[in-house]
Amino acid sequence: MSDGLELLAFAGVMALGQFSPGPDMLLLTRTALAEGVGNGVRMALGIGTGLAVHASLGIWGTAALLEREGWLRTSLKWLAAAYLLWLAWGLLMQWFVHFYSGSKTVEPKPPGKRSAYLRGLFCNLLNPKALFFLAAVVAPFLAGDRPSWWPMALWLVIVLQGWLLWSLWAAVLQWRPIREGHRKAGPWIDGAFGVTLAVLAVLLVI
Repeated sequence: MSDGLELLAFAGVMALGQFSPGPDMLLLTRTALAEGVGNGVRMALGIGTGLAVHASLGIWGTAALLEREGWLRTSLKWLAAAYLLWLAWGLLMQWFVHFYSGSKTVEPKPPGKRSAYLRGLFCNLLNPKALFFLAAVVAPFLAGDRPSWWPMALWLVIVLQGWLLWSLWAAVLQWRPIREGHRKAGPWIDGAFGVTLAVLAVLLVI
């Protein structure tokens, strides 16, 4: 198989992995719905920055250190779980306020631009599963005799594809029927997202 076809195959595997259900997908979906495409794209850039770090570690071998040093992996898992629980708490509190205030629609005050980027960055960066997934996917594509530019090509596929696909997803969620549905049922959607994030935090630890 030529290098070009192998890169396409790698991009396909990565696209499937990045769009599998998880904290990144959940948080970006809620942000794009509640805060608009601008903050959705900023969050996508934050997730992409986290992917850049994980891709660097996975491609150039540092993932093996986390595999050997159990305490480091455990610490990252607890940090990630705590962050997801903090996000879940914020969403559940919004649901609580809207539910008991009797409000039927949602008119949220969007957080700052930096906030959306940082939430995406930390959500991805603190998830050790993202690093191990990347390390596992990259390993077969690094085997054999490869040109010197090959690792950087894999890194660029991961990062650029991540930024592009997540940003497109944020844009798709601006479709008017989806936005209207969220505007009407926003508090319940926030509550569902909050519960799901809390469950993901528990599953991450156990």
